[in-house]
Amino acid sequence: MSVTQAVFHDSAVIWTVLVAAGEGRRFGAPKQLQPLARRRVIDQAFGTAVAASHGVVVVAAADQVDALREGSDALRAHPTGDPSTTIVVTEGGATRSESVRAGIAATPDDADVIIVHDAARPLASGALFAAVTAAVVEGADGAVPAVAVTDTIRHIDHGPQDRSRLRAVQTPQAFRADLLRRAHAGAGEATDDATLVETAGGKVRLVDGEPDNLKITTPGDLHVAEALLAARSPGQAAGVPLIGIGFDVHRFSDDPQRPLVLGGVLFDGERGLEGHSDADTVAHACCDAILGIAGLGDIGSLFPDDDERWRGADSLVLLAEAAERVRRTGRQIGNIDCSVVAERPRLAPRRAEMQARLSEAAGAPVTVRGKRAESLGALGRGEGIACWAVATLF
Repeated sequence: MSVTQAVFHDSAVIWTVLVAAGEGRRFGAPKQLQPLARRRVIDQAFGTAVAASHGVVVVAAADQVDALREGSDALRAHPTGDPSTTIVVTEGGATRSESVRAGIAATPDDADVIIVHDAARPLASGALFAAVTAAVVEGADGAVPAVAVTDTIRHIDHGPQDRSRLRAVQTPQAFRADLLRRAHAGAGEATDDATLVETAGGKVRLVDGEPDNLKITTPGDLHVAEALLAARSPGQAAGVPLIGIGFDVHRFSDDPQRPLVLGGVLFDGERGLEGHSDADTVAHACCDAILGIAGLGDIGSLFPDDDERWRGADSLVLLAEAAERVRRTGRQIGNIDCSVVAERPRLAPRRAEMQARLSEAAGAPVTVRGKRAESLGALGRGEGIACWAVATLF
């Protein structure tokens, strides 16, 4: 079993229902099939959904099923590179709720979390998918992204409304699979699934939405979406990578029994580093390099040192989980390059082993080199070990 498999052996089974059965009456054509940044609207939304899920059900209108299967790189190839991701295309119904029910019926019985997302929202980020999913995994019946209302709102009969108490709701919306199935069992109709879940007695948590997660409704919205995509990822079309930098440092421990672990390799007979986990400064720097550039925080926020679950943890396991979270945002790790500053031990004899272990955990090539501080400062005096890591993401 690989390190990554060990991390996610007991993880929740997550499926996404991607609703793409609309006729686009206000738009004038099926908007999900319109071109957007060299792809189609549906492809943009689909790519993010695949990266965030173990399986995706695409719900299409009867006359669009073939169109959504053909000519789409996104529906033929998995952006995560994981051939185990399951893709289903099924026919929708006459209303949005009927289409969602068709999608739910196509998800397997062992799904723990079902995400419902509108294909007409192509700019929802992987981080937003992760946020609503995490809320459900942590115990919420459902989670929906919401943003503050900035315009003045007037009721037709009752005049201005207090916008401070109002929120605009978006998708993706995540739910406990059993509760979402129960909420739709009565064949109810609503403009979103959170309404049906609340009607069935579920509690829905609001998470911070994304202001640029617009819904394509008119042709003008496509121009806005093009501009937002260009601003979000300049050079993306040319394959220009994103660059992330990570840093970590640990002092040597006074505990003579404390082992020294660097890059997942145990250095017998060497003084260990002080830390809550195994204090593998090389693996920690790799984590921060990929997490930061993906907008997922840092190792301290994901694996805090006041959480007993991570006491003595194998940092390669932490790196594997960090890498998986990055991939679920729709990004791929190109490579990670590490510079380790240490007076001792000598890394050269174990360098190949360190690189192999780190590469397996990250799912991408990792290179390591050792440097000395030439007697300068605390590192030069041999008081600890530091590592700088540079990562590329695509």
